[in-house]
Amino acid sequence: MIPNTNDGSTRAPRLRVDINGSNVFGLPGTSTPPRGSDRQVLEGVKAAGFEGIQTGSKWQIATEVGLRVIGSGRIDKPADAEQQLAEAARRGYDCYTVHVGYGLEDDDEAARLVEATLKASEKHKVPVYIETHRATVTQDIWRTVQLTKRFPEIRFNGDFSHYYTGLEMVYGDIEGKWSFMQPIFDRVRFIHGRIGNPGCMQVDIGLSGEGLSYVDHFREMWTRGFVGFLRSAGPGDYVIFAPELLGSSNFYARLFKNADGKLVEEGDRWQQALLYAKIAQKCFDEAVKRTGHAE
Repeated sequence: MIPNTNDGSTRAPRLRVDINGSNVFGLPGTSTPPRGSDRQVLEGVKAAGFEGIQTGSKWQIATEVGLRVIGSGRIDKPADAEQQLAEAARRGYDCYTVHVGYGLEDDDEAARLVEATLKASEKHKVPVYIETHRATVTQDIWRTVQLTKRFPEIRFNGDFSHYYTGLEMVYGDIEGKWSFMQPIFDRVRFIHGRIGNPGCMQVDIGLSGEGLSYVDHFREMWTRGFVGFLRSAGPGDYVIFAPELLGSSNFYARLFKNADGKLVEEGDRWQQALLYAKIAQKCFDEAVKRTGHAE
């Protein structure tokens, strides 16, 4: 069994809110993240209330300023798992999220990649969360559920915009799809916070997100993931929520012309991350109510 994220305490299972480094560094001038040296930026991240950060290049500075650190990577062949998890353990990462394969693998090839990932996680005592991500072995709901049958111990990073937009979940019975996804929700231990609508996988949700049907859908998916965590969580266990709103260079943040005719990012990704953190906490509180779990 792969290890759980656990702080070694006897406190009740909880939500931990982190942030992805790409949601902090390299933001345009229209955004308002902490500015300055890497150290000053990370100190600002901590002061804003985030407990940890997902980063590869700045992990040492993050540790020095008192942030917990999460790693991430790609596992394209079984040998990659051993190499990456050994390095993750050396750096002291709390956990590691991964893209596994490219989605073109047959069932046995996908199984070999997942098996290697889980074995390396257990060997190096680093929790690994396989991302629900397009162009990977988890790119569709049906295949991902089948993987839970073959590997009940698998745990996920719920990056649900890839399903919501990529599979156009609103096309048909979304409640039925959520029911089918229950084995996935049951195994969520990490969530990459990003909200998309049926046509675009990352959109600005305004000042509150209220009144937007797709925001309500993400609230429900996040809540169901937290319920899945709480149903099997023990003292000291935590689930991580990390906003991951990416930039325009990889076509996530949408660009629009401003009054001067210049292309600028839609919204402020830093402010959106702060809003996401509040929404996630409300979702976790709702999950506590649904499970009757003691806080």
